Amino acid sequence: MDRAPGLSVRVKLTLSYAGFLMLAGVLLLAAMWIFVLRHLPAYTSVPGGVLVRSFLLRDFASAAGAVLLFLLVFGLVGGWVLAGRMLAPLNRITHATRTAASGSLSHRVRLPGRQDEFRELADAFDTMLAQLEAHVAEQQRFAANASHELRTPLAVSKSLLDVARADPSRAGDELVHRLHAVNTRAIDLTEALLLLSRAGRRSFTREHVDLSLAAEEAAETLLPLAEKHGVTVDTSGDIAPTLGSPALLLQLATNLLHNAIVHNLPEGGTVWIHTGAGPGTVVLTVENTGEQVSPQLVPTLTEPFRRGTERVHTDQAGVGLGLTIVKTITQAHDGTLTLAPRSAGGMRITVELPAASPHTGR
Repeated sequence: MDRAPGLSVRVKLTLSYAGFLMLAGVLLLAAMWIFVLRHLPAYTSVPGGVLVRSFLLRDFASAAGAVLLFLLVFGLVGGWVLAGRMLAPLNRITHATRTAASGSLSHRVRLPGRQDEFRELADAFDTMLAQLEAHVAEQQRFAANASHELRTPLAVSKSLLDVARADPSRAGDELVHRLHAVNTRAIDLTEALLLLSRAGRRSFTREHVDLSLAAEEAAETLLPLAEKHGVTVDTSGDIAPTLGSPALLLQLATNLLHNAIVHNLPEGGTVWIHTGAGPGTVVLTVENTGEQVSPQLVPTLTEPFRRGTERVHTDQAGVGLGLTIVKTITQAHDGTLTLAPRSAGGMRITVELPAASPHTGR
């Protein structure tokens, strides 16, 4: 933004200090005039002679002018020094802001001293820079991973087409089948990226949603997949009203259930889906049996394209964005996502969202 040039804050503070000091001096001299000198008699006997009031007032005026001049100079010099000391922390914050604006997010103010308004501002600015740096790093990793994931099916398709062109006698049905599988994966990945972008922008209308109904619909949709994997799905709980996007919250429940089914025991596994409502919140909990998950692995499961390596079945690996989408949808609905390994194996994932009145929709 272009602004007209003006006085600096330091100059303004200096003038304010000097002006206040001058005003205090004028008031003090006026008080002396009103309450002391004004009531002196015209002639006053003092040891060694007679004191004439007119001469005293003339000397007082001369001395008062000198005092005011001294106060003006002292106020300007002292105000300039004091303003510089007071604004030194602000200069450090300004320097850090310009450094961040140039692209260096690793710089921090780290203002020393006891807590005050400037230190509070500096600490808040450092916190913002740390969060922004982490967010930018995450976005860079995501962009790199997404580019790699999108390039893979395209490279495979190109290889298949090159082979088919080099060997015209090769069976066409097999080529079509493999190209269809690769193309399906590319479409799934693209749709997942678009859904992730939509949820992150919060570009949706908030409506009244019952999480228990979303969980039941997700269970019915994925029942064939559960039967294929030999997994039993147990759905229970109470009404869990919240405000949000019905489509996104259904996608959240579907992703959680899909993840719980796929990453389960080879056979005889179980998934428990439970919904509930508390004071001001609603909760969706999905638990599953499965292999032991190390606590060190849990924080990485919501990162893009992290599939838990050995826990993934090759035929249902997905695109590596299932829990990332769940996390983004949860944050877009002002909720919290908690992942914890079960002592008996498997995971417990809890989504907590703000509650809404089931009658008023607020």
